[in-house]
Amino acid sequence: MIVMVKEPRPGRVKTRLGREIGTVTAAWWYRHQTRRLLRRLSDARWQTILAVTPDSEGFKSRVWPPGLRRISQGTGNLGQRMTRALRSTPGPTLLVGSDVPGIERQHVAAGFSALGRARSVIGPADDGGFWLVGLLHPQRPPRSLFRGTRWSHPETLADALPTLPRPVATVDTLADVDTASDLR
Repeated sequence: MIVMVKEPRPGRVKTRLGREIGTVTAAWWYRHQTRRLLRRLSDARWQTILAVTPDSEGFKSRVWPPGLRRISQGTGNLGQRMTRALRSTPGPTLLVGSDVPGIERQHVAAGFSALGRARSVIGPADDGGFWLVGLLHPQRPPRSLFRGTRWSHPETLADALPTLPRPVATVDTLADVDTASDLR
């Protein structure tokens, strides 16, 4: 399981949320949310990998728990960075966002179980995006993976779905946090 994380610096993480509640408060929320998420999802059934950005700071950061493998997100749009992260693993892989307070171990287990029946899996988000994507064969993603996907848009999920290998399984819909109203 790969968790996409950003170095929690004010003004560089959760910028939309920061415009509403302040950049320091948004960075504080993100840092604590991500640490809670990583503790909650720790499980012997899967390895947790952090896909970090910015690359140099993410590798040196003492913010994230020690002992977790870290890989670079690299450059490009979100789809290019997610594809790169997925390709870094040899077997069935899930990739999740770090700003989804409702993710529990059973959601991750359901995602891996779905990859036993499908070549890809997706977890829709309440806002039209997705909080989880997984591939049975991540080292061989289709060239069209995430191509044409509009990010941070109400149609993100609709854009991404046709780019995933078929068949696609779906898991629970969860909410991510982008704005102050999402915190409630």
